[in-house]
Amino acid sequence: MNLFGANTPIVDEFSSIPSLPVYDAIIELLSEVPEIQGLTSQVSSKAYLDVLGLREPVLLAGVDGDSYFPIFPGIHLVEGEFLRSGEFGAMITKERADRIETRTGTRPSIGIPLLFTSAGGIGFKIREVPLVGIYSYENPGQFMEEIVLLDPQTVRTLASIQVASAEVEVSDDALGLLGGDLDDLFGDYLPGTGESTISGDDLFSIDSLQLFLNESVPEEIAAPEGGDWNFIIIRFNQGTVPENVISRLNKMLEPYGAMAVGWRIAAGNSAILVLLIQTLFNAGIFLVSIAGIIAVVNILLISVFRRTREIGTLRAIGASDGYIRGLILKENCMLSFLAGVIGIIAGILCITIVNRLEIIIPNALLASLLGGTILTIEFLPSVAAFSLGISLVLGFLASLYPVEAAVHIEPVVAVGQG
Repeated sequence: MNLFGANTPIVDEFSSIPSLPVYDAIIELLSEVPEIQGLTSQVSSKAYLDVLGLREPVLLAGVDGDSYFPIFPGIHLVEGEFLRSGEFGAMITKERADRIETRTGTRPSIGIPLLFTSAGGIGFKIREVPLVGIYSYENPGQFMEEIVLLDPQTVRTLASIQVASAEVEVSDDALGLLGGDLDDLFGDYLPGTGESTISGDDLFSIDSLQLFLNESVPEEIAAPEGGDWNFIIIRFNQGTVPENVISRLNKMLEPYGAMAVGWRIAAGNSAILVLLIQTLFNAGIFLVSIAGIIAVVNILLISVFRRTREIGTLRAIGASDGYIRGLILKENCMLSFLAGVIGIIAGILCITIVNRLEIIIPNALLASLLGGTILTIEFLPSVAAFSLGISLVLGFLASLYPVEAAVHIEPVVAVGQG
């Protein structure tokens, strides 16, 4: 099970997530672990989002804003403000806001109400909270766009999670009510017991009840302290070996019925499969690079052999070995750079064409690996710059042997061949 109740998001059905047992005791235990830089808690669920006449299924992450966002520096604020602890509200991604604007013609503005609806075994739950912010991920993906960040109490209500209880002190007057007679409490209101001592103006009416329901509840009263959580997300200090700390944590957490896992397992099977595919893809790219270097070396050798007379003449008039090396290396690096630029331009054109076609992925497994049912490729300038650098490095490496062959050309041999 991942952070959102499914091992393979988009393919698997959302399953109920159990609440974390003895939350306070676990937090106290984690506070004594020196390798932990920070931690935050999350409660997860799913619901339907209604905004500006558009309804979409969403994944809900109930978070404590003050501790959540420092743990994830890759979340950037685009509009509004970050969700704060103790306030009711929701945050959506920039991609979702853009999609809503495209479909409805109106962009969601900060402060508009967002309506969330969930269904369970005991009926429907409907909650309305304001939009407090729009954010973006440093490394976006279609699955990440489905997530809506909410205050934890709203998510608990939608998921029918009972907030954890605690011991409280009850006054003697309140305890006296528990042992009293109901007839003594409500005798004045029962039919046949006499006239009520309360006038009709003091009784509840439909108008007064509606007015009461429409009144906003003060945040300092409505926002809960503590409560049930599904997960505790931990960020380790730089240089920490996660596997060692996780193994130690599991021994400490065993009496509490909780378990610590790495981010790959927490992300679900999709992340593991993607990492496996990425490893295989990188291995394939490495083999292709080796084959490319061999091909380029052969081409450059042919070029050097065809320029034997030219290189021999340069050496005959006094050109040094360093000059010959620099001349050929510069030429080959320029060709590699131009080839890299052409490849980037061709890649941008292909990405644009593929995204405009909106190709639907019918295979569920491929959809989970690619992060959605519609094939979407994003152009990242950092990846383009890295590819250009790889092109230059490969061009340089492929030039080393042909350069040495050119340096060893004797002027007499060159003149004889000419």
